This record gives sequence, C-alpha cells and structure tokens, in this order.
Amino acid sequence: MSTLTKVPAVDENVAVKLPEQTLRKWLRDMLLIREFEARSMQAYQNRKIGGFCHIYIGQEAVAVGVIAALNDDDPLITAYRDHGHALARGMDPRHCLAEMFGRIGGCAKGKGGSMHMFDKAHHMYGGHGIVAAQCPLAAGLAFATKYEDEVINGGTSRRVTACFLGDGALNQGAFHEAMNLAGVLDLPVLYICENNGYAMGTAISRATTMGHEITAKAAAYGMEGVTINGMDVITVYNRMKPLVARCRESLRPIFVEIRTYRYKGHSMSDPRKYRTKDEEQRYEALDPIDKLAEHLKAEHGMGPDEYEALAKDVRLQVRDAGKWADASPVPDASELYTDVYADKWGPYLGTTPPPMLGEGPGPGPTEPPQPA
Repeated sequence: MSTLTKVPAVDENVAVKLPEQTLRKWLRDMLLIREFEARSMQAYQNRKIGGFCHIYIGQEAVAVGVIAALNDDDPLITAYRDHGHALARGMDPRHCLAEMFGRIGGCAKGKGGSMHMFDKAHHMYGGHGIVAAQCPLAAGLAFATKYEDEVINGGTSRRVTACFLGDGALNQGAFHEAMNLAGVLDLPVLYICENNGYAMGTAISRATTMGHEITAKAAAYGMEGVTINGMDVITVYNRMKPLVARCRESLRPIFVEIRTYRYKGHSMSDPRKYRTKDEEQRYEALDPIDKLAEHLKAEHGMGPDEYEALAKDVRLQVRDAGKWADASPVPDASELYTDVYADKWGPYLGTTPPPMLGEGPGPGPTEPPQPA
C-alpha cells in the first residue's frame, strides 16, 4: 500500500499573491497535459503508438509547478514519464504527439517515441528510458553550465539544472554516484524525486530503505533534503521557488521529494492490481486540477463557463495535434543513416535537425512536415 499520505504542512497563504493570469496559465497547462495524456491512451489502444507509453495523469502539478519556478534557460532532464514535462516546458503538442506516432514531425523525427522527448530550444535534454540514467547526465549539465558561465565567459554561475526522477531510481547505483559527484563538485543541480509511491508495481515501503523519509538519503551526501506536497501546484511553486534561488546562489545541490500519485498504471500495459480502488479514489479526491480550479473560483471569481471555455480550448488544441500528427509522414528510409554519428562517416550522414526547430524549410501552422 502507498505511504504518501504523510506530507509536512506548508503555508499556502502566499499563493493568493500570485497574479490571476499566472494561475490561469497553470490551470491551462495542467488541463493540456491531462487531455493530451487521455488522447495518448486512446491512440495507444488504437495502435497508433508503439513500444512503451507512460501516462502522467495525476502528477501534473509537479511538472507545472517546478518548471514555473525555473528560468527559461535552466536545463531540464527527466525519466521516461516525460510528456508532461515536455508540454509544461513549452513543446508544441503536435510535435510531442507526432514523436509518439513515429512521424517525421516529432521532436526527434519519430526516432525516440514516447520515452524520449527532447527539446533543445526549450533546454529540455530528454526523457531517458533507463532508470536513473538521467541522474549523472544532470550532473554533467550542471557542470557544463557552471564551467561555461565561470570559466569560458569569466562570470558567475547563473543556471541550475532540474533533474526529475521516480522513486524507483533511488535504488540505482547511477543515482548515488551522481549525488556524490554533485556534492563533491558543488554543482547547481536539483534532484527532484516524483514519489508516487510505486516503482512500477512495487510499493516504496517494500523495496526502499527509509521509504517513509527518503530525504534521509540526501544527508549522506551532505546536501539539503526537502519534502513537498505534489498534489497542489501552488504549494509546489511556493516551495520550489526559494529552493531554486538557493541552489543558484549557493552552487550546492539539493534533493527534493515531491509526493504525488499517478492515477493510471506504470505504463499502458499495467492493470494496477497491486493497489486498491479505495486508495485510488482517495487520491483522485485530491486532484490538483480541481484544487487549482476551486482556488480560482474562490479567490478570483472564475465562473463555470470560463472553466469550460478553457477546457474546450484545450480539447480543440489536442484534437488539432492529433490530426497534425496523423498527417505527418513516416520518416523516409534515408533517416536510418542520420543521427547515428554527429559527423558524416561512411554511409552515415551526420546529424540533421528536426523540422520542429524551424531550421530550414518546415511546416506551416497546420501543414505537416514532409520527409527529406
């Protein structure tokens, strides 16, 4: 059984000071992720998506709240449940869905699929399919930005790296090696554990030491550890904002546990038999989208018609993304020989940018990209 009910109390009063438009944007972002994921589930069931597909429904407040606390040029890297982070960071849902469909219009020209959203323009450095593989890469990103700012540009380190991971990554060697290196080298990196209570189908209490207090792992590496309620986007933002500022100023890594819950299974093939309906209903009653909507209604007078108009706008956007992705061509066979090596070598043609980056001829507002 999940052990996510014990979350330290936090002061949410400061939330009222946030501009209404900011809160409305967060609500739209979370609605976009929720609708996108629901349509992704349908597409998977209709066999438009192959391979694995990990749905983010229930955890929207984490990606939206954390990313809102970052600067636009702060690097971000995550695990394979990555659609929500890509959308929250600014990726067009058309490119996101086209990638999942294996089409040339996708962010990686259809070569990565669901688990590998990558968006150079928005400083999102990929979803990663190997558990904890992103952790040492995050240390590398933090080292790179620090080196560039301080050594190459002769200034002050000004960027932090946000690394999202699941609770299952806590038991991987790469996680501990990365935490150790970040601590030794004073790297400005935030290791953010989206603790949804289960590593695939195994409850955290059954497989992870100190599962009830995983911030204890941060102490072993001499870094600060913080626990946040991840079912409220305002709380996530208010707690993360000072942590990001502290990491940026001190150049010290911070470990953040954000307690959340995924409403669907680990992946689309997961029947969720390891948890009860009562548990699922208890967390669904804490839905982060409903909570923000209620806050906007109570504090800013948002009416039911406004909410429905916002939800309808999101539905139309995702429907358009589906049509666009459907119309995007399958990659030409020649794409088998690109992006294998950075430079041209033998039959391999080096790296070519995806149409998403807008480098060279690309699609119009509604026109799907064509294969080279």
